[in-house]
Amino acid sequence: MNLISKPQYSPSTFDPNGSGIKGNLFGLPFSPETASLVIIPVPWEVTVSYNTGTSLAPKAILDASLQVDLFLKDIPDAWQLGVSMLPVPRNLEDESSRLRELTTRYVARLESHELVDDDPLLKKINEACEDLNIYVKSTVTRLMRDGKMVGLLGGDHSTPLRLLRALPEVYSRFGILQIDAHADLRKSYQGFTNSHASIRHNAMKLRAVTRLVQVGIRDLCEEEMQFIERSRGRVITFFDQDLKEGAYNGVSWDEICNKIIGALPENVYISFDIDGLDPRFCPGTGTPVPGGLDFHQALYLLKKIVAAGRRIIGFDLNEVGPGRHSEWDANVGARLLYHLVNWMAVSRGKLRANF
Repeated sequence: MNLISKPQYSPSTFDPNGSGIKGNLFGLPFSPETASLVIIPVPWEVTVSYNTGTSLAPKAILDASLQVDLFLKDIPDAWQLGVSMLPVPRNLEDESSRLRELTTRYVARLESHELVDDDPLLKKINEACEDLNIYVKSTVTRLMRDGKMVGLLGGDHSTPLRLLRALPEVYSRFGILQIDAHADLRKSYQGFTNSHASIRHNAMKLRAVTRLVQVGIRDLCEEEMQFIERSRGRVITFFDQDLKEGAYNGVSWDEICNKIIGALPENVYISFDIDGLDPRFCPGTGTPVPGGLDFHQALYLLKKIVAAGRRIIGFDLNEVGPGRHSEWDANVGARLLYHLVNWMAVSRGKLRANF
């Protein structure tokens, strides 16, 4: 399959101080074929349980990325890495919209207690979500075989499961850093086994995942708390309430970051739900929760992780909900994506940083 979807541009003649190339991620002069790092867009939100709109995020972030200035004080040559995004698959967007209508009908029946055993709508939705997983894994496998670094841009937070399932083919052991308002450790939610509320439960079935470190959690159910407590240290959770109370008592964010990093193994996958940030940075996200990280707190943690020698082997950014309030959500999402991309590259020796 030919990955080239746009005309070729020469990095040697590209002006990083200019307006950039419209239609290219961050306006950069790279195609998926020439890039070192490729973003997989997944416009999918079939099982979201509150607000919708996350399926629009890949396109909205692509558009907003043209306004991101390319110079980073800590990574001066960031733009030279070579990053691109695959075309947003319209068929997935259409399928998500169609299945979302089925989900709405199913949930209405669920809430009115009209369901029967082996409900055909539930079966159809779960099967479709598994088909999505197969598409994601095949795309990830192909890109990694071509030597690309890979990130995923959702969509809701169910989307990166197959990316995680592909990683053990290359990395026998790794940890997950989850920045999120929610624990996402339910076995299923509303009957959906591939729900955004179950992504972490499903990921923990992978033997290669030695540690899950959660940061910013402030909304969870009893089942999820029991999962954490019974994990025997395999899940370490930095609850947002505890982070705030520590700060009130004089514990610095730097000290907290050191504790977070101390819990992570050498190889780290970063799963970033944008609702892990304070809702003022993501008012349109699917399930906003008061509290959360400041934008620069999150960036500081990323920088510290890389400075400590951890290797970022992949990442996802999900639950950006553009359009309901303004372009703000996509604007923040695009800037967060740019930092995730470049800190991953630094951790892999592809770029140099000023620590």
